[in-house]
Amino acid sequence: MRLAQQGQLQINSISKRFRMNGTALNVLESLDLSVAPGEFLTIVGASGCGKSTLLRLIAGLDTAFDGTVTLDNERVTQTSLDRGLVFQEPRLFPWLTVAQNVALGLLNAGLGKAAAHQVVMENIKLVGLLGFQDAYPHQLSGGMAQRAAIARGLVNRPRVLLLDEPFGALDALTRARLQDELQHIWASEAITTLLVTHDVEEAVFLANRVIVFSDRPARIKADIAVGRPYPRHRGDPALAELRRNILGLLGLDATW
Repeated sequence: MRLAQQGQLQINSISKRFRMNGTALNVLESLDLSVAPGEFLTIVGASGCGKSTLLRLIAGLDTAFDGTVTLDNERVTQTSLDRGLVFQEPRLFPWLTVAQNVALGLLNAGLGKAAAHQVVMENIKLVGLLGFQDAYPHQLSGGMAQRAAIARGLVNRPRVLLLDEPFGALDALTRARLQDELQHIWASEAITTLLVTHDVEEAVFLANRVIVFSDRPARIKADIAVGRPYPRHRGDPALAELRRNILGLLGLDATW
């Protein structure tokens, strides 16, 4: 289990602009956000408001922005094994097995062959894919492929796990099952986790806190503590009420 003091994320005065047809497009505007070690944070907001952009900045995939991102008091200036990233698509290499895809996350970890194999198998077991380690991506369902992607994101035991709509392309039943598994993984591994999602029900079911973004340029419209014990139950009326409140903040119909 990760040490509790690791994974403190600090976002200070982040602003991000893109150039489109010679015009500046403001995406993020003066964002300040603190994420405690081991916290599970979800970010919701309208499409195109800058949620995924923020994850890219935290991951170090984009360094052209104003402000600072720090992880455990160290400024983020590039990609690092300290930050695992899982996208909406699994992005597995089709010519590699599940185990080989997961092992890619260990290429720069400096482990010997036997130690790396043990770590890979532990993570495959953690996401419920034991027995499929020698399967190729085309032999997996969408949910299984996403499990493999999560295992790859976890294999280094990053200080922060970044999830960009990881269940968005899955059917409702598979999505619900993987939400349950992610809740279990987070509880057992104590890794600071940031999840971007359009699914408000998913956000309140999984998170300690839900951050609601305004429309572009994104600012923090609300910072909501969920305050419900784990493991969570989907029929919890308190979660349903939170969902209604957040949908209202987003200007959406919350009557169903």
